[in-house]
Amino acid sequence: MSHFEHAVKSPLGPLTLIADAVGITALEWRDGRRNGTPVLTQAATQLDAYFAGKQQDFTVPIRLTCSDFQRTVCAAMSAIPFGETRTYGDLAAQLGVPAQAIGQACGGNPIPILIPCHRVLGANGLGGYSGDGGVETKVWLLRHEGAAGLLI
Repeated sequence: MSHFEHAVKSPLGPLTLIADAVGITALEWRDGRRNGTPVLTQAATQLDAYFAGKQQDFTVPIRLTCSDFQRTVCAAMSAIPFGETRTYGDLAAQLGVPAQAIGQACGGNPIPILIPCHRVLGANGLGGYSGDGGVETKVWLLRHEGAAGLLI
């Protein structure tokens, strides 16, 4: 299946949305091409609005090409409201799996920001973040969403 990409400028540096004919399949920290498919244009518009503080949820079509478990964890992350967080342990208890499995699935999230893995924290700290900039990017996203009080 063909894929298309669309570069987006963000406060976190250049991002590239990747999509196929069905929906967004990935978000990467890099500067990419600009293909004007409707789903990419919609996703770029929503990301711009998110970074401008005008949008809290993403409604763009997403197509995950991963394991059923990864899809389940991505759905659980997507259910965490804007400005709120959960721990790896919270999601582990919800899904009946070890917290380490949740951490690995968060690290394997192919569409960060749109699927908000940054909202998942360790029981005694931030936990990791696989996006460019690592934990500093996670902190920036949490502050942007007004969840910074949880970090102090």
